[in-house]
Amino acid sequence: MNKILSFLLVVLIPLVGVAQEHDQSAHEGHLASASDHSPEHEIDFWTCSMHPQIKLPGSGKCPICGMDLIPVYKDGDSTDDPSKVTLKLSPTAEKLSEVLTTPVVRQTVLKEVRMVGMLDYDETRLTHITAWVPGRIDRMFVDYTGVTVNKGDHMVELYSPELISAQEELIQAAKSLKRLSAGSTLVRKSTEQALISAREKLTLLGLTEAQVKGIERRGSATDDVTIYAPASGVVVERNATEGMYVQTGTRVYSIADLSTLWLHLDAYETDLPWIRYGQDVEFTTQAIPGKVFHGSISFISPVVNQMTRTTQVRVNVKNSEGALKPGLFVNGVVKAKVYGEGKIIDTSLKGKYIGPMHPEIVRDDPGTCPICGMDLVQAEQLGYVTDDSRAIIPLTIPVSAPLLTGRRAVVYVKHPEKSVYEMREVVLGPRSGDHYIVESGLQEGELVVIAGAFKIDADLQIKGKKSMMNPEGIKQTGGHQHGDSGGMKDGASTGKMEDHSKHLPAKNLKPLPEKLISTVEAYLKLTEALAADDLTGAKRAFANIKESLKGSDIHTLHELVPDETSKLEDLELTRIAFGKFSSGFLEELSNYRLPKTLKAFKAYCPMAGEDGKGAFWLQSGKEVRNPYFGSSMLSCGELQEAM
Repeated sequence: MNKILSFLLVVLIPLVGVAQEHDQSAHEGHLASASDHSPEHEIDFWTCSMHPQIKLPGSGKCPICGMDLIPVYKDGDSTDDPSKVTLKLSPTAEKLSEVLTTPVVRQTVLKEVRMVGMLDYDETRLTHITAWVPGRIDRMFVDYTGVTVNKGDHMVELYSPELISAQEELIQAAKSLKRLSAGSTLVRKSTEQALISAREKLTLLGLTEAQVKGIERRGSATDDVTIYAPASGVVVERNATEGMYVQTGTRVYSIADLSTLWLHLDAYETDLPWIRYGQDVEFTTQAIPGKVFHGSISFISPVVNQMTRTTQVRVNVKNSEGALKPGLFVNGVVKAKVYGEGKIIDTSLKGKYIGPMHPEIVRDDPGTCPICGMDLVQAEQLGYVTDDSRAIIPLTIPVSAPLLTGRRAVVYVKHPEKSVYEMREVVLGPRSGDHYIVESGLQEGELVVIAGAFKIDADLQIKGKKSMMNPEGIKQTGGHQHGDSGGMKDGASTGKMEDHSKHLPAKNLKPLPEKLISTVEAYLKLTEALAADDLTGAKRAFANIKESLKGSDIHTLHELVPDETSKLEDLELTRIAFGKFSSGFLEELSNYRLPKTLKAFKAYCPMAGEDGKGAFWLQSGKEVRNPYFGSSMLSCGELQEAM
């Protein structure tokens, strides 16, 4: 017996403890449940996750798509300012939404402008070797392109009767001067002048001073005269062959000095505000992977290419090592320092002197241009330096903060002392890397949401408030309302329509004119055709509408009907024309009372019409048949009232 009692005590005591713990847990759960029914957890209304404009007082099915309605709880967020759109999140909801914020700060940002282009010869360092006299090329010492030559290297031997004649003139003038041991001073001066003229003539015909002295010293003319390279570089063109006869000005060779190259970049017209003369350009080429080259902008074309909508930007590039070659394709980037109001501040040329005709010439001190001899001008006078004394450090936010809709930018600002988030429309400046410049709408130090903003915006959409996608908000008072009158009974979710015709103030409406009855009938045929995707029937209905309006004094309706139905080539164009006519026609019908013999029902779709802002239409049946979408979303919408 004692063993049995001991066994029972061992078994029952733990069970009692478990029961007590269960009772305590249940009590705590009851308290938690009671706390969940605080005002912040009370159901405000029921809505559809696919159609947030649906707001019903009770649960059920969405009258548009048939999905189960979900509850929307009261948030108790509100501020005293009705113009502000706010949302309050409980600590639990805030954690589940994973909301992150960051302060708005002032900082300078770099605007990166990426461009593509190609390397080319420096036009100022391109030399052409041409024939200065007519003759025959007897020998070409450089017989292929790509050869590197130095200034003074022999290039061509040329036979020219004109050069032989000029040499003889020099020889005869020199002999005549030697024979004048004594005589008239006037004759001697005339002979000396003839010798000087003979020397200059040979120099002008392309001979060097050393060649002229050699001819004079030998006292005999040479049949072939050697032409030397006037500059160092690479032979990039060879335009003649041995034995070829040339005329004065015929190009024989082209020599390019590749120690400096030009980089031609194409900048889109939208990038031009960020480009300035003298800016450093970083560029890379696939021919030399892993290496970054630099150059400075020396010219910005004043003309925009009409075909590509780009402007050519020229960059001077040092190429002393010869690694870069003309014709290479490159990717370049300019990093412009952007300040407030989108201003570009560049002080790299402050106090410098620049050649007005050759802006690649930059000096620390005043002087003359070594190329053209013009006086150098201060960079400030040429507009190449921007004054930074009044520069404003701009406000910036991360690129993940704004929600962009194309025309609007929305951010959510958190109040520092409570979990209330305010929707704020902002004006954004240029984007630079991971930041946007904020032109207006925010203050320094405010906390903006950088993660979880979409979840906050979705909650506002469900509550029918203003949001990113719905700038006007959904004005509803309860029930399934898209327009100005409710079409559902309170608490109903079956999609049945209440007949409001008995509530219409018929005594204040004029009877529908006889001429417009046939227009309404043709209009109803038009909605039926578009709902059935019947293009032929829709064209026929439009023609009937146009015919029915003949003789009517409602001129605005005449203008809304297409002049030629043949121009309605597809359903899309026809539906656009229908939307314009339907809007004006329904507005006109609102002044009249339809006869009882004419059965029509007013319907509404929140996604139809221009820019998807919603549109009404009339139809003859009680089942929604959307003329704006046809078979793609035939039942999208709801009946508003019986006409």
